[in-house]
Amino acid sequence: MSESDLNDRIETLVQWISQAQHLVVFTGAGISTESGLPDFRGPDGLWTRRDKGLPPPQFDWSSAKPNQSHIAIAQLQDMGKLAFLISQNIDNLHLESGINPDSLAELHGNLTKLRCRKCGYKCDSFPDLKTCPLCKGELRTSVVNFGDPMPADEVEKAEWHSRRSDLFIVAGSSLVVYPAADMPRIAFQSGSKLVIINRGETPLDGVCHLRFQEAVGEVLVPVVARLQEIMDS
Repeated sequence: MSESDLNDRIETLVQWISQAQHLVVFTGAGISTESGLPDFRGPDGLWTRRDKGLPPPQFDWSSAKPNQSHIAIAQLQDMGKLAFLISQNIDNLHLESGINPDSLAELHGNLTKLRCRKCGYKCDSFPDLKTCPLCKGELRTSVVNFGDPMPADEVEKAEWHSRRSDLFIVAGSSLVVYPAADMPRIAFQSGSKLVIINRGETPLDGVCHLRFQEAVGEVLVPVVARLQEIMDS
């Protein structure tokens, strides 16, 4: 697609965000690739390499920092435009970028957090912290492994906001990992405009209202900059 076509789509998204009353953003691994972290189904992704019989790519989670896309979403929050953020990522970069924890559902957990297996209490991870201060249950990593249920409270919040959204933006997710990928479908079925920003195909490409094949940063950064211009004028 041409640069003018991209500019037209960016301008459309700017207008939709400007008019939205309940914007929900949904992020996947594709938003963190610019921070040096691998995605799952890209050319050098975790599952792509596994399917080829290759070892996983080498990366250092602790050295990753929020990139321009994380910052752009945090700016939407600061503008008063972001109602809620739903993330499949476990890298803690949204919180590092300044997202309010009360406005975030981390459906697959967080590498830096512990969760009580008994009452669901969540806290920062410390090596010697093993017991929940509330119920004395066992504290373990909050990261959700394959086969484990997602945290019920996070799912409940995500579903609530998805149903109430009037604009739902998917950023960097292939939408094939369920039940997390149910959220954009819930939003669409509830009448929300659905926007997908992802380099690869997704199962919802045929029904979304606006589609970007570009990298997340190529879309969100100019969108937020243009939105700021409008709000400042």
